[in-house]
Amino acid sequence: MKFRLDQDSLGKVKIPADAYYGAFTGRAIKQYHVTGNKSHENLIKSFVMIKRSAAIANMMTEAIDAKRGKAIVSACDKILSGKYVDQFVVDMINSGAGTAFNMNSNEVIANVALEIIHKKKGQYEFLHPNDHVNMSQSSNDTYPTAMHVAILMNLKETISAIDILIKSLSKKAKQFSSFKKIGRTHLMDALPVTLGSEFGAYVTSITKAKNEILDAQKELQNVALGGTAVGSGANTPKGYRKIAVLELGKISKLSLNPEKDMQYGLQSKFAVANLSSALRNLAIEIGKIANDVRLMASGPIAGLAELGIPAVHAGSSIMPGKVNPSLAECMNMICFNIIGNDASVSCAAQGGQFELNVMLPGMLKCMLESTDMLKNFLPIFSANLIDGLTANKDKLREDIENSPVIVTLLTPKIGYLKSAELFKESLKTGKTIRELVVSKKLMSNKEIDSLFE
Repeated sequence: MKFRLDQDSLGKVKIPADAYYGAFTGRAIKQYHVTGNKSHENLIKSFVMIKRSAAIANMMTEAIDAKRGKAIVSACDKILSGKYVDQFVVDMINSGAGTAFNMNSNEVIANVALEIIHKKKGQYEFLHPNDHVNMSQSSNDTYPTAMHVAILMNLKETISAIDILIKSLSKKAKQFSSFKKIGRTHLMDALPVTLGSEFGAYVTSITKAKNEILDAQKELQNVALGGTAVGSGANTPKGYRKIAVLELGKISKLSLNPEKDMQYGLQSKFAVANLSSALRNLAIEIGKIANDVRLMASGPIAGLAELGIPAVHAGSSIMPGKVNPSLAECMNMICFNIIGNDASVSCAAQGGQFELNVMLPGMLKCMLESTDMLKNFLPIFSANLIDGLTANKDKLREDIENSPVIVTLLTPKIGYLKSAELFKESLKTGKTIRELVVSKKLMSNKEIDSLFE
């Protein structure tokens, strides 16, 4: 392999000759062996969009000459088209405040831009990663901005995936609307409900969770670009901030606004933590639904057997014919991970000190991981599990008839004490409440049927 010597403020570093990153990145990749994963594609896109927007703002305010500015914009366009993405090599969790990734971005864009103006990689006297690509910026403001943009981009698909789940649950609520079943409290028999109303309640919970996410994402539309170091806006030309945020909104197709309090924008991660908690709450609700489905589908002989589940693959390597609620189990594990990610985000949000929260890369990894899991798996969970659920009508009817708890519905007619006596007699003799009530001439079959309406 051929190498070149690339130089930063600490000295010279040996870099692969064909690499578009430079000395800072060369040092960073030796230090940050953490997740084993390169940075998320939406983080890369966000940073490149920021650098492009900054270059345009710098040209419009005459902070940079047109030759260099246009070369930076062209380099960014090449990367956004899918080229050079493999050159963003810094681990997702890297240096505090994401300085290593910011410099990885600066160096790649600089070296691509150098080739555009017919110079060689590393000839930074013509176009420099810090002086030109990073002009009017700091890791302090670019990483928090990229963080918001990357999460917002991921959320678009996540919201669509949540809508798919809501649609699937709504279909089942309608399909199962006439199927009466025993309700349960404390895992014990309770008053009858319908299978449809049970799924209708799921629709309500997921819709409420989605609305909380939509409310939380509004705060992310306020970005700190232009705050540079400590939110001061130091080293930015007049008018730069407004133009840069406007250009970033255009290229990202997001509704973005400059954060009114730039110091707050750098030191507080309230917006991210708030969204993380909304994702956690969604995970709690989805996890509850997955648990209910697993219980209702348990059996087919020794369980509840109220629901039939589609077979997506063999359930066991040793027990032939076994069908497991595998997709519900996978959904549970995803929910556990999202809840854990929220704990990490919470710790990181309060772990910042003074004018800058430096825990951003770890927070962003968790946020993108959570939204990735949801947008990737919710459509599968919806189509291959929820849509394929069937109701065991005979079992549902049998459970209602056999459960002594329906005596509760008789209480207004025959009184609490008499109802309690019937409950005990039913358990002791094995006779149903209906049989006992009719035999004792307390009510007719028709009167009993009317109670279930």
